[in-house]
Amino acid sequence: MSYGQNGINGSLNGYHSGQTNHYGESQQEGGRRVRRAGGYGGFFESDLAEHPEPDQPLGPESPDPYNAPSVPSWRRREDIGAERSRQDVNGLRPYGNGPGARQIEGVVQHIQEKWSIMTTNDCVPAHIALQLMDNSSLGRGSDYDDFRETSKALQKALKAIVNEHHQGFNSSIGTFHKIQSSIQTSQNRVRTLKSSLLDAKSNLTVEKPELKGLAASSQNYDEMLQVLGQIEKVQTLPEHLDARISDKHFLSAVDILQDALRLIRNSNLESIGALADLRVYLNNQETSLIDILIEELHDHLYLKSPYCQSRWKAFTANSNETALGSDASTTPAAIQPLYQFLNGLNARSLMLDNLAENPESNSFEYIHMLLEALNKMGRLDVAVSRMEQRLPVELFAIVERTNHEVDVRHPAHLRSSFKDGWTGLQQALSEDSTRGEVLPDLLWTLYSKFEAVAEGHRVAHDVIAGIVEREGLRQTYALLGGFQELWKLFQSEMRSLLHDYLASDGSPLRRASNNSTTTTNIFQRSQRDKSKRVFKLASMDQQSAEMAVEQDELDKILQASVPGLVSKSHRLSGKTHGDRSVAYDGPAIGHKLLLEPSVFNISSLLPPSISFLQRLKDIVPSDSDIAISTLTSFLDDFLVNVFTPQLDDTLTELCNQVLLELDTFRQDPQWADHARRPILKGGFMFFSLIKAFCRILDAIPEDQNFTQLVITQLATFHDKCSAWYKALVTRAIPDGGTRFKSAAAMIESDDLGAVVKDLWKLNESDRAELKPKEVELLVSKTNETPLEPFDIISDRRSVEALCLLYSSMRWLASRLSSLRRVTGTQAGLSSDLIKGGQVNRWTAVSMGSVRDDEQPVYLPMSKDLAAIFDGIVSAYQDLAMKALLTLHVDMRCGIIHMLSRTFQAQYLLDQPANEPDPNILALNADLLSFDDTLMVHLPVPEYQFITNGLGILIDTLLVAYASRISLMNENGCGQMQLNVLVLQQNLKSIENDITLSRSSRYYEYFGEGADAIVSKAKETGGKDMGFNLEELEVLVKLCHSEPLQSSQRDLATQAKRALSDHLLQLSESMWNT
Repeated sequence: MSYGQNGINGSLNGYHSGQTNHYGESQQEGGRRVRRAGGYGGFFESDLAEHPEPDQPLGPESPDPYNAPSVPSWRRREDIGAERSRQDVNGLRPYGNGPGARQIEGVVQHIQEKWSIMTTNDCVPAHIALQLMDNSSLGRGSDYDDFRETSKALQKALKAIVNEHHQGFNSSIGTFHKIQSSIQTSQNRVRTLKSSLLDAKSNLTVEKPELKGLAASSQNYDEMLQVLGQIEKVQTLPEHLDARISDKHFLSAVDILQDALRLIRNSNLESIGALADLRVYLNNQETSLIDILIEELHDHLYLKSPYCQSRWKAFTANSNETALGSDASTTPAAIQPLYQFLNGLNARSLMLDNLAENPESNSFEYIHMLLEALNKMGRLDVAVSRMEQRLPVELFAIVERTNHEVDVRHPAHLRSSFKDGWTGLQQALSEDSTRGEVLPDLLWTLYSKFEAVAEGHRVAHDVIAGIVEREGLRQTYALLGGFQELWKLFQSEMRSLLHDYLASDGSPLRRASNNSTTTTNIFQRSQRDKSKRVFKLASMDQQSAEMAVEQDELDKILQASVPGLVSKSHRLSGKTHGDRSVAYDGPAIGHKLLLEPSVFNISSLLPPSISFLQRLKDIVPSDSDIAISTLTSFLDDFLVNVFTPQLDDTLTELCNQVLLELDTFRQDPQWADHARRPILKGGFMFFSLIKAFCRILDAIPEDQNFTQLVITQLATFHDKCSAWYKALVTRAIPDGGTRFKSAAAMIESDDLGAVVKDLWKLNESDRAELKPKEVELLVSKTNETPLEPFDIISDRRSVEALCLLYSSMRWLASRLSSLRRVTGTQAGLSSDLIKGGQVNRWTAVSMGSVRDDEQPVYLPMSKDLAAIFDGIVSAYQDLAMKALLTLHVDMRCGIIHMLSRTFQAQYLLDQPANEPDPNILALNADLLSFDDTLMVHLPVPEYQFITNGLGILIDTLLVAYASRISLMNENGCGQMQLNVLVLQQNLKSIENDITLSRSSRYYEYFGEGADAIVSKAKETGGKDMGFNLEELEVLVKLCHSEPLQSSQRDLATQAKRALSDHLLQLSESMWNT
């Protein structure tokens, strides 16, 4: 085995000079090892002198091409052995667990593999030495370096072991001397005892008659001493009894009390009059101890003790973790405190009191101890009877305390009541964090306490059952029937909470408006609520000086009469009166409402209720009279018969309110919070209502009847929006009827409507081919049916309304599509299922945590309803498309109408025009207003779809409508050119790079004259002019229009002949074009 240059000193296993090597020794530059101080570090100093080690090169000079020194095989085996030893289950190693043990283990393994011959008894060292000196093939001279390295490693490992265990070696010497000394002392004591026994044996063999009289006298004295001892013991028992009661070790206290009563009622002590006061004291203590035990039992059953805080958890809004929803649901039943106690419970054997521990640290064990103490005193039936009597009061007090705690955590001004109108509707649909945390906080915390109460009663039930079986008691139903009464009270409280926080008498908005009407009338005399008490003892100031003096005096009296009860009464002094007042007023006033009732509270009410009922199934004992399968039947009955009809009415009423409000079809002031472009206020509120309803459906089991109700409301809202669209695009006619305005009517036609839809579907670069066709159809239709002022949607508010309608319908369609989720459920839930007993689907699902508001909301639907839903969403998109196409065509109809009015005038002016035509100015103003409205309310693609192509239309109309001009001279043509220029400049602010070149060139030909027009037509055949024969004929007629109207007959006749000649020449030149 060759190590090359990777020896111990140089670069062994990647450790360079100055670092610590594998055997725990540090190295310095130059390769010399420095021994650590202490222990037996000097044992092997001679090795350094006998075997000097040359300096080895550092890592970078190593011949290894990868600069990684090779590792000796025994060192690798040491690492493998260390890895195997770490996998040892018991953590034991043959040489210990220190670094030296790992070194020696590797060296021993290497010796066993390579030098095993030296471990045998017949090994001859001289023979091995000769072999190491022989470098031939028969010798082992090649292994000499490995022999030296192994020897050095063995010495270092032994040195490390000695360094590790030298303290143990030193201490063992002293321990040995101590053991030796103890043995010698024991031997001396045994010798002394042996001699004493021999002396006693010799004394007993001697007879003494006088001892008989002494024995009789001693017996009499013993009896007297026993009586005195009993009296002394009885006198000391009250002090021990008070100490056990104060420490709440009631099992020991009961044993002490029963021993004292048994002693004091003994016939030997009954005649002693000095014990009369003590006898009365012990009898009073028996009564008071029973009361203390029952009160302590109620404190732990109903979570009044501070040691019960760990049995329930309050709601935390950020993490949504509660005792029901998170920890308890994810914790296995085997390691939960209740099941740990029940698994280890052995009520058939007597319980022992551990005086070294705090008995209240484990609440369940404390309940067990209290019941065992009551059973020892023979008052177990009394305790069970009082538990049943106080159960309604205690549960009501738990609800009141929890209600008050939540009320303090959530201030009232942050959860204000609903208002009327839009504000009230927004409050009802809002996802306000404060309002959304109130009910989850109340329900999760309250049900966590209810579960802790149920666990306490389960512990009491199992302990009492074990005592009954152990003692062979009768009347088992009276002792074990309390769990059914507990369930009835749980059911009553849950039903009360559901009724209180769900609007049972109609819409919460109507209730709020009715309440506001009665309370805001300052002239109306308010009626006092006669169900509330005017005065309560609990309202007294408990911190006043007078109350403190009275309390101190009461404590002194209790201390003198019942020493163990003072601290207990002091702790309950401020609580008992409050609980009693609550109990007395409870049936009359009920619980305080923290929020206004609303059906939308179901998403906060139902999940904790169902989770509590599901967990209660595991707590109910198997031998109780409660049927587990029907544990949730009351909740199913409430949801089906009460909540479902109320939900239908509320949704219908809220949807109607959205539709009937005056602001429904106005712009939402907060549109930027939920949309990219302005939308209708009613559209946002309607979707918020649908989303809130879907959130309710997510909190309850799936029912297609609810989905059908939502789809019906979607169709109703679409019909309302469609009716509003028709009202915007409808005009009255003289005969008393109504009809669509021109733009709305044109998009319904097959030809123009199809072209406009194709334009919308194409990209901007592909629309150039269809734009001339659109212009041609528009001109044709307006020529057939001239436009009237009432045919144009000129009102800016109407244009804005159409834009809002388009944006709202597209926004609604997109949001509604995100709600779509197809499921396999087909059947709905109705009250008929109650009769058949098929109502478990309401409470069969697991709802163990609060739903996160950031989770997506869906509307579950079957395949059939999904088809209807898709049709309604398509209807929303179609209505949005109608509004967009109407805006597109109406803008062009407005241009056509204004230009047609412009060309109905005569352009026979006496002087050049300095201003454009008033109709042109009005058209520019309309276009800019239309453009501003579109830019604000529509996205860029829709805006470009409407505004692009206006130049082509105006350029075409300026030429086509020239035929409507009856007279025109040069000044009139100049005004027309000014009109063209003004329109062109205005259009550039709407559509980039627009020029009215064709119409401008058309009227430039008028200035050149009819002869120039005809001659140019002859030269080019009309191909380069860009106009057809009809347009040029109109232009030639306009050139001769002024002479034709001349009062001089010669000029008129001459102009008429010239016109005929020009028209003939023009037709001959362009007949083939």
